[in-house]
Amino acid sequence: MPSELRLDGYQTFVAASLVLLAGRLLVARIPALRTFSIPEPVAGGVTAALALLAIHAASGVGVRFDTTLQTPFMLAFFATIGLGADLRSLAAGGRTLVRFLAVVLAFLLVQNLVGIGMARLLGLDPRVGLLAGSIALSGGHGTAAAWGAVFARDGVPSAIEIGMAGATFGLVLGGITGGPVAGWLLRHGHPAPGSDAGSDAPPSGFEQPAAVRLITAPALVETLALIAVCLWLGTVAAGALAGTPFELPVFVPVLFVGVALRNGLSWVAGYEPFDRAVSVVGNVSLALFLAMALMTLRLWELAHLALPVLAILFVQTVLLAAWVVKVTYPAMGRTYDAVVLGAGQCGFGLGGTPTAIANMQAITNRFGPSRVAFVVVPLVGAFFLDLANAVTIKVFLSILR
Repeated sequence: MPSELRLDGYQTFVAASLVLLAGRLLVARIPALRTFSIPEPVAGGVTAALALLAIHAASGVGVRFDTTLQTPFMLAFFATIGLGADLRSLAAGGRTLVRFLAVVLAFLLVQNLVGIGMARLLGLDPRVGLLAGSIALSGGHGTAAAWGAVFARDGVPSAIEIGMAGATFGLVLGGITGGPVAGWLLRHGHPAPGSDAGSDAPPSGFEQPAAVRLITAPALVETLALIAVCLWLGTVAAGALAGTPFELPVFVPVLFVGVALRNGLSWVAGYEPFDRAVSVVGNVSLALFLAMALMTLRLWELAHLALPVLAILFVQTVLLAAWVVKVTYPAMGRTYDAVVLGAGQCGFGLGGTPTAIANMQAITNRFGPSRVAFVVVPLVGAFFLDLANAVTIKVFLSILR
């Protein structure tokens, strides 16, 4: 029997689709998942990863997926965020954006201080604390791989493995933390209704992915064309910025090309992208990306992760949950919108912007829309956080030297 089963791109796509269907079934059949607002892609993806771990433990056989489509799905999701970003709506939520950004940036500093402090307490190199802090958790796999390679060259043992493992665990923890934290706030915080809570307006954007949206084939073709342009120009821009002080992850230029297209076409030609088609494509891309990202976790390869690093990740998770309850929720006005924003922060503070959106969808699907959250969180999590994180990491490294 082979020690590894390899699935090609088509088989991986089929597997991801089945994982999404399984996640929907699990959430429908298991009350606890609904109570804690666990997103369907997270429920299905984590279950698949655990099942593959059990198969590997019993038989020694692993599964290797072809993840070629994973990045295009992620970039398509960020393109739809940009295409859905009407700057007039953004201006209306400007004060909320500034307050939320301040809360998030403050936590970025706390996240690294706690990581470094825990590392010193456990007798580890303080740079391990940075890896298990904002590098892996707020930065994700790309940032973890880049800084892990730098730390490995500087003599930090297993730096790349620690960073990638931290980002992997963060992706899972971010998906299962947001719902319970938001649920606790809804039960105990008694939030005042947000600007859109209880609204009878039809769903827009990413708020309620299960809602019916009437679209046409021409509108869908136009949307796919706009997304293709975003991926093309965003990738070109990212390549041009590579190696410069302004280097950014590819998804950031893709998102901002989407913003430029949406608002530029509106101002110059009077053309408005069909929001319902944009939201449908975005929701599908997000669900497939998360399903692939989670089901392809080779958990048995993370078994060597040292207990001290796991301890740091556990403390970071508890810290973020406490921060959302004690800082983010009050600072954002103790409203329903503040609850949804907090669920989003749990997502990108541990896992990434796609996880943040999935967390918020799980809440708004049950309790109603929060349009301001779906305007603010993507911009903070996908743009401002990455820029601030890069500066923060360099500042902490200069202090440690």
